[in-house]
Amino acid sequence: MKKSTAYLNGVRVALPVILGYLPVAIAFAVMASEAGFSRLEIIAMSTLVFAGASQIMAVGMIATGASMLSVVVATFVLNLRHFIMGSYIMKRLGKTSTIEKLTTANGITDEAFAIIGTTEDEKCSVPYLFGIITVTYGSWVVGTALGAFVSMLIPASLSDALGIALYALFISLLVPKIKRSAHLITLVIFTALLNAVLGLIIPSSWAIIASCLIGALVGVFFVPDEDDASKETEVAK
Repeated sequence: MKKSTAYLNGVRVALPVILGYLPVAIAFAVMASEAGFSRLEIIAMSTLVFAGASQIMAVGMIATGASMLSVVVATFVLNLRHFIMGSYIMKRLGKTSTIEKLTTANGITDEAFAIIGTTEDEKCSVPYLFGIITVTYGSWVVGTALGAFVSMLIPASLSDALGIALYALFISLLVPKIKRSAHLITLVIFTALLNAVLGLIIPSSWAIIASCLIGALVGVFFVPDEDDASKETEVAK
């Protein structure tokens, strides 16, 4: 397949992501503006960092007076999943140069991971991934810039409504996976409850970090491997 064709295929399959990214990016920009960030700082953060959930969490923590150490640790823990996602994507892409790995690594997001994970092997390629990243990165930066310049014009009620888009985006990524596993559903509920309880005892920023780490540790022993689970299902049949 030609590189240009693969690139355009990547752009095409990623277009629906725009519907989720734009409102979340606008909500982030509004939140950052209310937290005292300048327009330049808001746009620069999305342009250089490109990590929606981490950006939103970092801005929220900074707005509540959290220490920079807790912000750095929390965002690091939240982004640990990228080690796994990046390794998986690079494996699916096959033989790639170091330059290609470095240039695509910063564009890997949950949505890009989900798209690559559901794409046939013969279609997975670096140009295909670049097409996906063009849409995801472009829509996030454009949405952020739009939000930064119209934040003062957006009513508080609309700003709150846009913020819900983030949770809707997370849920849309989470539900397809957990609905097939009672163990994962239980783990998600456990982690959420743990965060709520710890938030009553320690600062919320550290509660997030602790609950994520404890939830991940519990998941290692509690959630069965997919291969083992499929074998158990076949035996049961």
